[in-house]
Amino acid sequence: MAVSHILSVKGRNVFTVRPSDSVEAVAKLLGEKRIGAIVVTDEKGHIAGIVSERDVVRHIAQDGAGVLKKDAASIMTRNVHTCQDGDSEQELMAMMTARRIRHLPVVKAGKLDGMISIGDVVKFRIEAIEREAEEMKAYIAGAA
Repeated sequence: MAVSHILSVKGRNVFTVRPSDSVEAVAKLLGEKRIGAIVVTDEKGHIAGIVSERDVVRHIAQDGAGVLKKDAASIMTRNVHTCQDGDSEQELMAMMTARRIRHLPVVKAGKLDGMISIGDVVKFRIEAIEREAEEMKAYIAGAA
């Protein structure tokens, strides 16, 4: 199953913030939207970084609550790993596992086109396994 299929069901809506937005605003948006990460985009809409809940918590633990007044650029991960529409769920799982990340922005023609989380991958993988099991049951019942 490819990224394009997951996004066709899930949708391609992605929440973004600017590098100058405060960490407090980022944390509020993460909480309000019930998401685990948010993409930071520059004025041209290009991916500048990503901020996850883990980033926020880690920086609060290191620097105290004052980090909430800093800007997103000060805590964002700048080297953002991305995926594309044609990537398979196996490629996503391998990338997420190897890099220990839970969110992958989807890029199409150089533009942000969606977001895939580990939860999305697991959900679609479970559905595929259940579908395969039902097909095997139907095949076995038909062969008997």
